[in-house]
Amino acid sequence: NLHTNSKVFSNQVSFNCLKLIVMGLMQAGFLFLLFWSACFQFIDKAEYGVFGQDPELDQEKMETVADEDETEDSAPQLKRSASHGDLSTPEAMKLPKYLNVPASYDQKQLFKPERGVRPLPEWARKILLASAPAAPVTGGAEMGRDNVVEILCHVDKMYVRIRKRVFKSRDAYKYLKLGTCPVNQENEHYYYFLYSFVTGCGFKKESHADYLSISNVLRFRQTTPVLREMPFEIPLQCRFPRFFHSYKVGFHPKLRGGTVFRALKQKRMFSLTLVDASGNNVTGTKIYTLGQSMYFEASVLYTTASSRNKRLYINKCFMTPSSNPDSNLKYTVVDNNGCMIDGKVMLQSKFLTGSSKMVQRLTVGAVIFKDSASMISSQVEQYLHCEIFMGSPTPTRNSKACNYDPVTGSWKELYGYDTVCACCESTCSPPQQRASRKIISSHSWMVDLTSEDEHVKSEPKMKSRDAGMFNLDDSDTGKT
Repeated sequence: NLHTNSKVFSNQVSFNCLKLIVMGLMQAGFLFLLFWSACFQFIDKAEYGVFGQDPELDQEKMETVADEDETEDSAPQLKRSASHGDLSTPEAMKLPKYLNVPASYDQKQLFKPERGVRPLPEWARKILLASAPAAPVTGGAEMGRDNVVEILCHVDKMYVRIRKRVFKSRDAYKYLKLGTCPVNQENEHYYYFLYSFVTGCGFKKESHADYLSISNVLRFRQTTPVLREMPFEIPLQCRFPRFFHSYKVGFHPKLRGGTVFRALKQKRMFSLTLVDASGNNVTGTKIYTLGQSMYFEASVLYTTASSRNKRLYINKCFMTPSSNPDSNLKYTVVDNNGCMIDGKVMLQSKFLTGSSKMVQRLTVGAVIFKDSASMISSQVEQYLHCEIFMGSPTPTRNSKACNYDPVTGSWKELYGYDTVCACCESTCSPPQQRASRKIISSHSWMVDLTSEDEHVKSEPKMKSRDAGMFNLDDSDTGKT
């Protein structure tokens, strides 16, 4: 299947017929067609690139694999136990390891399961009981022929070699090219080309129904004022068949020890719900006015043995105008590992006690972002996002629920451990990472821009501890 068209203009240069050898299908599923055998050695001894340090070894390995693949038993010897005194062991049917077939033979749809029973069609018998193709007959002048040009088609590269004795000049390699690439190895007898199909040597890829073709041209063309050798061109082609019928019977798995770890997708453990003052879930879209108290409830969706005798904590909470917690525009209400920092500017913002420490309620005053105030719409949508986790029933500096007391100007823990809140005015130590800690988002609510709540007890003024967050600080007011 190799097409060659050589132009030889000198009686001194003669090329023998090119030898076609079909290599076996490698385990990767490709058929390597051996058009000519090859072995190589770099001209520059320091550069071997991806082809290894000894091209002769590369060729020997590939040819050894091909020989083993072709000579290996096509099927294991299946033995039957003797019975009724019959001690003979019938041999298994000899089948080829595989057969290269054209696309028209790809009739897998005909092997789909169907109802009933019917005789096996003749065409199916021919497929299942295939015979190995007859080996090509060689002899006479073919035997021992010393090929001048040889090629080895690899799955991702082409090996080509040409004998030096066909050239008269010592610098013939300078004018010898595989496509656009020069000779890159040599030894005493050969010039070699070792190039990957993706090196840009001018390899031409063509897709056909039965095979993939990758071709190039071996050229010799001197550029000197006088010619010492006649120029020539030899087209080279590698064909990789697309379809095979495989008759390999079974395989022997190689068990490899070791442990494989895979992270399981964690179930959502917490919820953050919009509720009313009585703790009832708010259904539908709730509309608030500026400064109006909004109530939220953080709770555990399910309990485990490890969560018993635990307490639910809110590490931080922030509002955004979108459902994305990674929004650049955000306003923090809880920070510093459980400090209600918005309580310093909004009387409504505080943690609330409850009957169970597995539930944490909080209330914050309704606010809007500056960009929302200039919107044509009279209502804006907002979301609350909180980092929730389970911890010890006894609060610490890293797990607490602290409210600001405007009367005493101090911080107080929800259940009386006020000393853990001392760091709320500075920076509490970073919390220990927990696998269950993650951001939980609430459903959205609307803020009405047309009126204010008549029960607002203070002017809403937002201060943020985080850089890049919005600040609504009124410089004209007095003490904040």
